Amino acid sequence: MGIKQQAETAVNELIEKAKLKKGDILIVGCSTSEVRGAKIGTDSDPDTAKELFDGIYPTLKEKGIFLAVQCCEHLNRAVVTERTACPNAEIVNVVPQKKAGGSLATVAYAEFADPVVLEEIKADAGIDIGGTLIGMHLKKVAVPVRLSINKIGEANIICARVRPKFIGGIRAIYNEELL
Repeated sequence: MGIKQQAETAVNELIEKAKLKKGDILIVGCSTSEVRGAKIGTDSDPDTAKELFDGIYPTLKEKGIFLAVQCCEHLNRAVVTERTACPNAEIVNVVPQKKAGGSLATVAYAEFADPVVLEEIKADAGIDIGGTLIGMHLKKVAVPVRLSINKIGEANIICARVRPKFIGGIRAIYNEELL
């Protein structure tokens, strides 16, 4: 299975397991270096990023789920997304590049109809491809999600969904559909 197909499989399984719906946000952090079998930050590759984007974005767009792509540490892990994902968010002025933002963020910025960059976002689920540390961009409380695949290319993937916080203690009753 190729990179595009692995990405598509991962996103489809995560959508189902996280019960994502129209209007939700999926954050993806990605090291194309790790996907290619190299150390993070050493072999950024736009072609690999395009394969990943093409495996992820069409499915999300079709379902009305917004894609947010985390930039690399050189842009303080800012996020590229569509303006309509967070219409009232305060944007920052930067255009991701291969070596300052990362290849997937660069591809997303070029492919989105109306891209914006935000310092932070609170996503409903996420895929971390290659150990990019997406946790800062997930709503509380993050819950691990296991998929049928655990790698895209050579990169390990870790997925998460979120759920509302439990409050109220021993006497509380919880809505099972929100677990």
